[in-house]
Amino acid sequence: MKKEIYIIAEIGINHNGDMSIAKKLIDIAKVAGCDVVKFQKRNPDVCVPEHQKTIMRDTPWGRMTYLDYKYKVEFNQNQYDEIDIYCKEKDIKWSASPWDLDSLDFLNQYDIPFIKIPSALLTDLELIKESVKTGKKIIISTGMSTIEEIDNAVDTIKKVNTEAKYAILHCNSTYPAPNDELNLNCIKTLKDKYNCEVGYSGHEFGLTTTIASVCLGATIIERHITLDRTMWGTDQMCSVEPQGLIKLVRGIKELNKALGDGKKIVTETEKPIREKLRK
Repeated sequence: MKKEIYIIAEIGINHNGDMSIAKKLIDIAKVAGCDVVKFQKRNPDVCVPEHQKTIMRDTPWGRMTYLDYKYKVEFNQNQYDEIDIYCKEKDIKWSASPWDLDSLDFLNQYDIPFIKIPSALLTDLELIKESVKTGKKIIISTGMSTIEEIDNAVDTIKKVNTEAKYAILHCNSTYPAPNDELNLNCIKTLKDKYNCEVGYSGHEFGLTTTIASVCLGATIIERHITLDRTMWGTDQMCSVEPQGLIKLVRGIKELNKALGDGKKIVTETEKPIREKLRK
């Protein structure tokens, strides 16, 4: 039986620190038929390099230091509690990418279906190691990574727990990613090399290439989502707007159903036509 495609709606930080926007994006993901929404969790004191913390930045909330800006768009304990309750009410799962060990500890208090290691942290083997120790499924993105770096990440997972559940997402980390650099055939390369579940995390403008990844064996699809691509934020322009998300999910499910099992048979609906037309 063909495996259903697991669809991750990446909210990331496209909520801009606004809970009402986050809830609208959760609603959209649910209506579209996504399986889970995903956020990003950071401890800005740890994640922001020292030399960048005091750099001034113009933001929708006025001019402030880069560190203050990062705190402005970061949800706290009470807000994640609210997200947890809201997702349960809407019957949709949620998860997040931890960008540091503090954030991993924070997320581990919730019943989330997986821990996502972002492409930027694929080489943070300590974070991967501690993520595996949570016992949750690990999903790693492989944007801007070499095969050797992916090898190290996978080896780290297996060294901590040979029975750990993990998946690998092919990804190009350009925002937005040019179509001629997506290299979707790498999905098959990863499946053949690592013999595990492989998916696709897309940052391109369009929808067609993401849908097409299913033909190459992707069983997990992740795309950033937004209310409006013109909103403030570096991820907005490569994100999918509400109507696009509905079309994307529908296209993925239609294509997955249409692929079939590859066995040539006479279908049930063909039989009466065969009887009528064949001599």
